[in-house]
Amino acid sequence: MKLYDSIGPNPRIVRMFMAEKGIEMPKQAVDLRGGENRQADHLKRNPHGQMPTLELDDGSYLSEITAICEYLEEKKPEPAMIGSTAEQRAECRMWTRRVDLNICEPLANGYRFGEALKFFNWAYTKGGRMAEDLDYVPMPENVVGAIHRLWLSEIKDAAGKPIFALSN
Repeated sequence: MKLYDSIGPNPRIVRMFMAEKGIEMPKQAVDLRGGENRQADHLKRNPHGQMPTLELDDGSYLSEITAICEYLEEKKPEPAMIGSTAEQRAECRMWTRRVDLNICEPLANGYRFGEALKFFNWAYTKGGRMAEDLDYVPMPENVVGAIHRLWLSEIKDAAGKPIFALSN
């Protein structure tokens, strides 16, 4: 196996998962800032141009951090990071999905459509020009923050006690 790696939170999650499980494999750095993930060689591995991408022993590829981590968990079950029973794995997947949809995605979109908008436009045009004429699109932090605080405040443990103590 081989991990196509880069800067950013998604590759870091896979690297941390691998470290916790004691998994080592060859890595190849992909230059996101240089737009290497949008070039033909990487698009053959991952048509979405996302990072990271895992090349399997049979030459096929996996992308998406959850799929990669679950695959690695299946290949090396100990120590169990996703759960040892069907119930534990289901609960882990439930929380992973909730965090992805309700926290990570809005935060990432706030960045993508805010301060990174000019960079992503530049990268998608393969560095042709920096889009100086794009307006800054701010994320309505007060609305998103309020939604997340409300959502997190309703998460309770098995005894019904709130897991997160949040202040406004």
